[in-house]
Formats: sequence, structure tokens, C-alpha cells
Amino acid sequence: MKKNIAVVFGGDSSEFVVSVKSSINVFKSLDPNLYNIWKVQMKGLEWEVLEDHQVIAMVNKNDFSFVKDNEKITFDFAYITIHGTPGEDGKLQGYFDMVKIPYSTCGVYSSALTFNKYFCSNYLRNFNVPMAKSIRLFKGDHVEASQLVEELGLPLFVKPNAGGSSFGVTKVKEKGQLLEALQIATNESSDILIEQFIDGPEFTCGLVKLSDQELIFPVTEVIPQNEFFDYEAKYTKGKTDEITPARISAELTQKIQELSSRIYDLCDCSGIVRMDYILKDNEFYFLEVNTTPGMTATSFVPQQIEAMGKKLGDVLGLIIEDKLK
Repeated sequence: MKKNIAVVFGGDSSEFVVSVKSSINVFKSLDPNLYNIWKVQMKGLEWEVLEDHQVIAMVNKNDFSFVKDNEKITFDFAYITIHGTPGEDGKLQGYFDMVKIPYSTCGVYSSALTFNKYFCSNYLRNFNVPMAKSIRLFKGDHVEASQLVEELGLPLFVKPNAGGSSFGVTKVKEKGQLLEALQIATNESSDILIEQFIDGPEFTCGLVKLSDQELIFPVTEVIPQNEFFDYEAKYTKGKTDEITPARISAELTQKIQELSSRIYDLCDCSGIVRMDYILKDNEFYFLEVNTTPGMTATSFVPQQIEAMGKKLGDVLGLIIEDKLK
């Protein structure tokens, strides 16, 4: 009997629209001969089952089920494609743990840790993972721009501590731009990171570890036409050159893949995860962990899986089958 798979998307952050695009690609990549695949959109407390863009049922949150044609259908698995809260910060994972539904991503603690950039970075510093200096501020804190610039230098980055897709991120080149950048960041998160600028090209590496195998994907080199890899550069066709495999030596490729594998284990990750870095002086400086990375047709992970000579649907199927064991 085919399992009922929920492709869960939406969420309560600015990344809603990205999540919708990711879900479309995941939905069409899964094999309907193997699974009954359903679209579940979550926004606040409204959890809806969609068919042909129409709501056909509301999800019963008591057991993650719904009713169609007088038949109760209970989901067997949740493929989470929500970027941001509640799908990337551990909240939804806690719910699925409580109703005993297996899911595609990291668990509660890993998701919560990696979603908070400051906590994750400071945890990984204990293991000598190279990264930029950063300072954490909260909305309403008194800010001494001169002191921050003296400590971190210029340019520097101001970004929401919890968020993704570069929403609310500003590259600050002059001290006078700092307060405005902080205000932009607080629109996305109540706490903010002010981060030292590391000058170098950006690279990203995805991977997944299963119970019986691990797949470390080819590395992607990221060359944005904009000042940095902002939202426009990420999601506007032609705004970024993305080269997979990256044009780096075999030694550097091995280095970034081994570092990504190490961080995956240190953060107790599960499912497909992507790590982002800046390369400077042959050292990869860690930027962040993405535990529900973009899965749109042009996103990094699907590109990397294709470069491996594999199909996205096959890799997603491996994850589902592994988690259902």
C-alpha cells in the first residue's frame, strides 16, 4: 500500500514565496507510482490540503490527518519545505515528534541551534571552525556605531539572527549607514548580527547522510553580479553565476566537503543540509547552515544532485525510505 506523503510548505516568515517554489519542485520530483503525494500549506494556524491550487480539506492537528470523500487519510511522512519559522527552527519538528510522524529534516535541537546564527557560530567556534567575528544586538539596544566599526572594521554585514534568503541583510560600507541597516534587520528578527566582512568568493556544499550511506554533493561556486548574494541575486535569473562543480582544486574541494561533513555531524543534522562559506587564503570561513535549503528548480541542491548524475526524486526517495524504517 502506498504511503501518504505530505509536502509541507508556506510558513510564517518572508520566505513564504520561496517555500512555495521549493514545494512545487519537490512535489513534481517525487514518484507518484511509489507514493500518494499531497500538498499541505501552513500559515499560522491554517493548515490546508491543496489540490490544483484549491483547498480540499483542513488538516486535523491532533494526528496530522484530513478527510476527503468521507475517508480519513493520515499522513505517513512529512517532507518539510518551509524556509524559516516554523519549519526550520524546530517548532514543526517538535509537533511531528509529538504525533509520531517521521519527517525529512533535522530534529528539534539541531534545527533550533542551526537556525540561530549566533548560537550556531559560537557553538562551532569551540571546534575551531573558521568564521568571521560577530556581535549580537537586540532590538532597542543602545548602539555605538564608532565602537562597532572599530571592533569589526568596514565594510561589515548587518543581518537578522534568525532568517534566510538574505531578507533584511545589508552590507554597510560607511558608519553612517549602520543605524538604517539595523532597522532593516529588526523588521525580520528581534535580534541582529553585526558581522565582520571576509573578502573572498562564496561557495556552498550540500550533503545528506543516511543510515547506510552518505552523499556529499559537488561544490557550487557563487558569483553574484550584485554587491553580495542578496535576495535579488538569489532569485532573479541572470543575477548570479552558479558554477557546479566549482572551479577549485581537488584539494580545496576535499577540504570544503570534509568540513561540511564535520559540521553536519557536530550539529547532529539529518536530511539534506547545505553549508555556505567564504574562501580566503585557502581557508573556508563558515557562514551558515541551511537545514531546509531551497529546492526550486534553480536552487543549489538540485543543481548539485544533477551534477552528481542523480535525479532529485531518487535522492528524496532515499531520505523518505530511510526515515520510514
